[in-house]
Amino acid sequence: MNRVRYASDIPDQSGRTAVVTGANSGIGLITARELARRGARVLLACRDEQRGKEAAARIRRAVRSADVEFAALDLADLASVREFAEAYRADTLDLLINNAGVMALPYGRTADGFETQFGVNHLGHFALTGLLLPKLLHTPGARVVSVSSGLHALSDIDIGDLNSERDYRRWIAYARSKTANLLFVHELARRAAAAGSGLVAAAAHPGYASTNLQTAGARMENRRAAERVIGLGNRIIAQPASAGALPTLHAATAPGVRPDSFTGPRLLGWRGAPAPSWRARWTLSDVTSERLWVASEQLTGVPVSFAGAGA
Repeated sequence: MNRVRYASDIPDQSGRTAVVTGANSGIGLITARELARRGARVLLACRDEQRGKEAAARIRRAVRSADVEFAALDLADLASVREFAEAYRADTLDLLINNAGVMALPYGRTADGFETQFGVNHLGHFALTGLLLPKLLHTPGARVVSVSSGLHALSDIDIGDLNSERDYRRWIAYARSKTANLLFVHELARRAAAAGSGLVAAAAHPGYASTNLQTAGARMENRRAAERVIGLGNRIIAQPASAGALPTLHAATAPGVRPDSFTGPRLLGWRGAPAPSWRARWTLSDVTSERLWVASEQLTGVPVSFAGAGA
């Protein structure tokens, strides 16, 4: 299989449309920029309008031919997710990259009452994918790529306490949301195959990449010492965001990517060129993935249909 080891390896994306969530900074911004550089039309699906439009302008300055556009999307508010999906008028969608996320935040709830990390990292993307699925199923060669994390290995989900109401530990809640990403990809791939669809659902993770994601929780709580330590790790140990985006770009564009695959950095899952990544055995459980899928439909109110997928 051809691999995307460098951004220059990305195949031509002319004529394709991509939605990238959280594209205003970090890995999402790099992903959107490199897809645009290779000819894709890219929608930057971001919560903050000013930052989203600034990101679009940055991409246009870097890639003069870029076809990029900001589109408002707040994954912490299902009404915003529905508005985004309703505003997407095209009949087809080639790439949906579920990149946006939050990490190790103090306990909080989304607009719909979900624990923030589970609500944003999993439920918001579940609803978005379900609402855009008819467009994806109508597009030959379409892919859904969900960005998980190697830290999913810290915990399986607790199907009886998805919102961490009994016991909230920020890193465990983060790990559970990233496990949920992998279970979602597993079940999406299973259901697509059963429906006779060629849709490819795959996952990726950036390893240890330097972005503002790691410091957000400490900044929210004014834990300056922790923020400084994390920032130092980002500067000394982490790989740059441009390298961290390569596993996502590989999963999104490389020929022959398998459904339910998980791509990450080659060297111990921390850094290096994209390669198949280890994943915890619980992320491959058909029983758990189906239970999470059903619970997610109930919580979001978004029934996901594969009607007409094999047409």
